[in-house]
Amino acid sequence: MQKQLRARNFALLRISGGGLPGNRKLVCEIENWGQEDGGQLEMLIRSYGELMLDHIETSLFPVAWTGSDHMSFIEAQEFNPLLHHLPADVLPFSGLGFPIRLGAMGNGYVLFTASSLSLTSDLIVEQHLRSCQIMTDLLALDERRSAPAQTLSEREIACLQLAGDGRISEEIAENLGLSVHTVNAYLGSATMKLDAVNRIQAIAKAIRLGHIN
Repeated sequence: MQKQLRARNFALLRISGGGLPGNRKLVCEIENWGQEDGGQLEMLIRSYGELMLDHIETSLFPVAWTGSDHMSFIEAQEFNPLLHHLPADVLPFSGLGFPIRLGAMGNGYVLFTASSLSLTSDLIVEQHLRSCQIMTDLLALDERRSAPAQTLSEREIACLQLAGDGRISEEIAENLGLSVHTVNAYLGSATMKLDAVNRIQAIAKAIRLGHIN
């Protein structure tokens, strides 16, 4: 993405604080500023953090700012009205940010900085969609890291797979040669192991964790 946009740096910022207005803040998850330019990212969050937090509550339009380097958005005039412009000349560098709102821990921004970005409307839309996918991948990685220590048994996985295919307990029991009571017991234990609130969430988590497809 960085190469396609001809950007110098990127960062993925996630909103932490449980959604409470007084506790919310932008936290960097991934960046390539490095030690030499690391202070610039802190400067960006300090300067625009509150404005970006307010913006994402009401809009998913990309944000842009022009720094003292006077960045130019090349070939994006038709998209310019849909960019939310932050105050100019606050930072020594310019940039573009894609807001992402996936709920709970999946809210934040993917940012790019450069002295000049070669943009078209199609490219902006494409990069916004890819930014959402990056956040989705990060959430999946978080889920894998926090996966419970207890592993699912083969029977639990088989019951979850069939349930995920839309089979009811009676059909699963007939398919696996088990009683309905045993099938429900396997599904219940799998739900607890996956720290899910119900069978549907257990199936969704099992898919994300790669247990079933």
